[in-house]
Amino acid sequence: MLWTPVPPALTLGEGEENRTWEFLTVVGGSQAETQACLAEALQLQVRGTLYTTHAQAWAQFWADCGLDVDGPLPLRQALRGALYYLLSALPQPGTPGCVCHGLSPGGLSNGSREECYWGHVFWDQDLWMFPNILMFHPEAARALLQYRIRTLSGALDNARELGYQGAKFAWESASSGLEVCPEAIYGTQEIHVNGAVVLAFQLYYHMTQDLQLFQEAGGWDVVSAVAEFWCSRVEWSPEEEKYHLKGVMPPDEYHSGVNNSVYTNVLVRNSLRFAAALAQDLGRPVPNQWLEVADKIKVPFDPKLNFHPEFDGYQPVPAQAPSVPPGEEVKQADVVLLGYPVPFPLSPPVRRQNLEIYEAVTCPQGPAMTWSMFAVGWMELKEPGRAWDLLERSFANTSEPFKVWTENADGSGAVNFLTGMGGFLQAVLFGFTGFRITRTGLTFDPMCPAGISGVCVSGISYQGSKLDFSFSEGSVTVMVTARAGPWAPPLEAELWPSQDRLPLPPGHKVSFPCSAGRIQRSHPWEARATSSAPRSAACLASGTPPSS
Repeated sequence: MLWTPVPPALTLGEGEENRTWEFLTVVGGSQAETQACLAEALQLQVRGTLYTTHAQAWAQFWADCGLDVDGPLPLRQALRGALYYLLSALPQPGTPGCVCHGLSPGGLSNGSREECYWGHVFWDQDLWMFPNILMFHPEAARALLQYRIRTLSGALDNARELGYQGAKFAWESASSGLEVCPEAIYGTQEIHVNGAVVLAFQLYYHMTQDLQLFQEAGGWDVVSAVAEFWCSRVEWSPEEEKYHLKGVMPPDEYHSGVNNSVYTNVLVRNSLRFAAALAQDLGRPVPNQWLEVADKIKVPFDPKLNFHPEFDGYQPVPAQAPSVPPGEEVKQADVVLLGYPVPFPLSPPVRRQNLEIYEAVTCPQGPAMTWSMFAVGWMELKEPGRAWDLLERSFANTSEPFKVWTENADGSGAVNFLTGMGGFLQAVLFGFTGFRITRTGLTFDPMCPAGISGVCVSGISYQGSKLDFSFSEGSVTVMVTARAGPWAPPLEAELWPSQDRLPLPPGHKVSFPCSAGRIQRSHPWEARATSSAPRSAACLASGTPPSS
């Protein structure tokens, strides 16, 4: 680090009410780099162009990677701040030879009360932060996956230590991948981290089609090792004719040693089905047990209350009976993660019931990311007022003037809490837009919550192309701004329910009335002419295509 010294006092002379002083600080990876940057900054300062150059650089950065809304300034500031902090914790895109050591909930911070997790890596990286990074910077997302690949040997040791096959990624992971959580119960029971790790690989594969990561760089080893762990960890119940997963702790850390955490079991199913599909893409054999367990693992459901119990025996407060004493308190988002970010089909009545029941019993002092997932759920159900109320609870954890996040609403816990920022960003990036990363494309189903009249996302990376996506209450605009090369497939937007297909040629804005649909590889031999009369401007109530 090099800097120009700041004097102990500065004095304004007569008539100098508007005088400005500038002081420089330069941080680099080597003395030579730092000296070169300082010399460049001093030259710009002499020419009077330092601030202008700085502003232009940031404008270009946000044009390549931006998330903004036409809405309240505090929301816009919180979005910009959260994206800034999250990206600042990663190597700069394009930096050669740079190794990423994962993202900890507090980044590199370590609070005085030892509340910042010592830089350890949790499920927070894979479930809460990763999807935002993947949308804008797939090369940075790949670096995070490579961290998991490098620590696979530790995960294999963790599984052996517990008496199981395959890989069990550490609840708290450091450089080796061995379990470094100071309390054994979390490392032993919060095995749902495995499902979050595989989900990150799955989303990356669908967004990039980067087969090299899986064929040559170790990605397949991670996915298959987790599949082996799940198959060795489950137990067959002859009474129910289902596979059970016993003695686990779900994301709700107020409950330990439970059986059949619905969140964990759904992730088991998702991991195994993705592993089987990936094996087919790679030309590898698919073990019969993978799909056997995926098809027959228990997913708890209460048909009377029409909701998913958090685990076997969980007792909630019925949403229809507010006079009934509340059920068992839940620490944080758990069952409400089904549907998003965990891909799991839910009917609107079941999705609503899950949200209603668990909102009533979730601890109000829980960590910051929780309410963002409730907000996403209400956006799926097209309830803008309820979505906005929950979103406001999400970004209430920011502190002025620099929008620093704390883990808990009272200011306690990890600071600067990247996990809370990750959930908040997802509520906008995936909630407002309805973006879902699927095997067949990037689906969308835009909705403006109360108080928001428009959304603009710039710099989305999808299979080698850069896209801008914006919408208001009446229309959607998509533009492919760049393609990485001739290998990048041409894209199109398929609209639902009409199934009209609109080509997305680079450099051309394509607008259409507000609709759900999917951005996908174009299939010109199947495409139909879509330049007919405009369709209804009303946003569709459902984003589910007829045949998807």
